[in-house]
Amino acid sequence: MLLTILHFPMFAPSITGRVRVSAQRVHPRTTALQLQRLSSKDIRSFRRRPAIGHQQPAMKSIQAGFTLLELLIVVGIIALLMVLIAPAFTTIKGGSDVTSAAYTIKGVLDTARTYAKANNTYTWIGFFEENVANPASPNPDTPAVGRIVISIVASKNGTMLYTGNLASSVILDGPPNQTALLQVGKLTKIDNVHLKTFLAATATPPPDSFDTRPAATSTAAQIGDTTPPSPALTFHYPVGTSPGQYAFTKAIQFSPRGECVITNTNYTPARIAEVGLMPTHGAAVPSPTPPNLVAVQINGFAGDVRIYRR
Repeated sequence: MLLTILHFPMFAPSITGRVRVSAQRVHPRTTALQLQRLSSKDIRSFRRRPAIGHQQPAMKSIQAGFTLLELLIVVGIIALLMVLIAPAFTTIKGGSDVTSAAYTIKGVLDTARTYAKANNTYTWIGFFEENVANPASPNPDTPAVGRIVISIVASKNGTMLYTGNLASSVILDGPPNQTALLQVGKLTKIDNVHLKTFLAATATPPPDSFDTRPAATSTAAQIGDTTPPSPALTFHYPVGTSPGQYAFTKAIQFSPRGECVITNTNYTPARIAEVGLMPTHGAAVPSPTPPNLVAVQINGFAGDVRIYRR
């Protein structure tokens, strides 16, 4: 072992024959046995190892900011994109409005039919369209565009309150029936939606879609901007007041059996009755016709409601 140690330069013998320790110092933890196992290559690496704590100087990073021209270009691109995609957002909003309106009307129809069957009476759902720009409706209001107002009334005594087939106009809450009607719930108001009479569908399902939906029995079984053609029944809000705030002439009637009739001079239950809806933005009818159209159809005998959307 001694001979092995003497081979290391740090323990080389001096001229006097004594073993001297060179300037290269060995770490205290490095034992003689460990030095013996090191190769000459490891010894050279050990000598060249840098001192602990020595680090290379870090490079400084240089951060460059945007120039004014670059910022103006970015702002211009954003403005251009907003102009291009704004119509898409308008279409999405219109579709959302008219779809929400369709389900609201379906809920009103279901409520009126359920009330009629549960209470063994007649109910009527009136539709009125007013100017959506009016913050408060005048008294009486005049028909306009942009906001649909819906009211449900019911017969207090369970009778139809009139006789015949509506060959002549009938004021449902007029003399002597000023107190014969009962208001069912509050008014329902839907903004940015217009009542629209659609052309007859092709009626070629399946599959059912807006264009292939079942055709309404006749224009007398449609509620829209021009239908029903000869409305023959009127009631007011508040009930029993004339002229009142609203005069409803476009109405759907449910019998105690749940049958549906649109109150027109052609007073017969229709197999298919329909309420047409289209979106508006303000108090004007949009032109050309927007793509988002909805037809709410009611089965005249079963009373079930279906929604068809384009």
